[in-house]
Amino acid sequence: MAKRDYYEVLGISKGASEAEIKKAYKRLAMKHHPDRNDGDAASGEKFKEVNEAYEVLSDPQKKSAYDQFGHAGVDPNRSPGGFGGGGAGAADFADIFGDVFGDIFGGGRRGGGGRQAQRGADLRYNMELTLEEAVRGVSREIRIPTWDKCDSCNGSGAKVGTTPKTCPTCHGSGQVQMRQGFFAVSQTCPTCRGRGQLIETPCGKCHGQGRVERTKTLNVKIPAGVDTGDRIRLQGEGEAGEMGAPAGDLYVQVAVKEHPIFVRDGNNLYCEVPVSFTRAALGGEVEVPTLDGKAVLKVPAETQTGKMFRMRGKGVKSVRSGQIGDLICRVIVETPVNLSDKQKELLREFEASLAGKSGSPSHKPKEEGFFEGVKKFFDDLTS
Repeated sequence: MAKRDYYEVLGISKGASEAEIKKAYKRLAMKHHPDRNDGDAASGEKFKEVNEAYEVLSDPQKKSAYDQFGHAGVDPNRSPGGFGGGGAGAADFADIFGDVFGDIFGGGRRGGGGRQAQRGADLRYNMELTLEEAVRGVSREIRIPTWDKCDSCNGSGAKVGTTPKTCPTCHGSGQVQMRQGFFAVSQTCPTCRGRGQLIETPCGKCHGQGRVERTKTLNVKIPAGVDTGDRIRLQGEGEAGEMGAPAGDLYVQVAVKEHPIFVRDGNNLYCEVPVSFTRAALGGEVEVPTLDGKAVLKVPAETQTGKMFRMRGKGVKSVRSGQIGDLICRVIVETPVNLSDKQKELLREFEASLAGKSGSPSHKPKEEGFFEGVKKFFDDLTS
């Protein structure tokens, strides 16, 4: 019986785009797939016919030969270009699910054209931690949507009790030769799509892929001392490979939340400590927070705002070297607010007492130095 026109088989026009060809193939392949039409011989034949049409029209070189010479252009015994032949078979049904469920965490690797069964894609999970969790370490339970090895066929893609067969077209190499005159070029085998094997009876659970979509739960241990940008690698916890190929890895990407008190820079922590102007002038002790609890900071007399004090060993322990950083406290001298009339009068008396006599030690060296500099600046401008 004469073969039907491939465009007619897929129900598309000759000028159909690659996306339109793929869409038509998916719709018809899902409709006539043997798993959905158990025992229906007519649907089985239509499924083979749809696969054969798609195998030709999805390949630019074969499509060009078919458009020019018809079925003779892609017949391995009559093709002017000498294309290797053979239908794509039921294994192509895996591509339908590959496109529907692919690209989880950017890990999709499916599409047109031949390919080897390959290692699963690596996955990435973004984990946000508090500063305390990052410094001390924490265990977190996470849920990852991914492709996992099919437990029905154990990743082979073949129905239980059957095994994949060596491809008769490429004899397991995954490659065939295309001859054009004196030249011979290797290309992906169109029958097995580069895998070297054919699955005659696909697993009903994974439809021949050897893996299924599922959400798995993992317990991730975050080591003490991690910081924003650090990655924790969980080997083999990524996407399962096709047809039993090794799984990829899972990378947990750490991001540390902003803290209301501390700012982290490497292994050091920074914080601002407000100090009253009397304590800054006379000196004293101030209670400051650390990640291990409260600590006492000794503020010497005549401390100015912006002065830095280092508390050694109160920072973060490095996740790599094990060294512990410091806590750097920056003093902020507070100006009193909401003063009573009596307090204002006392401050005026205090200010007057600072004036002192000529030649006495200055109580405001920065202020006097500033105005001396301003006076010199204007003198230089006018000279």
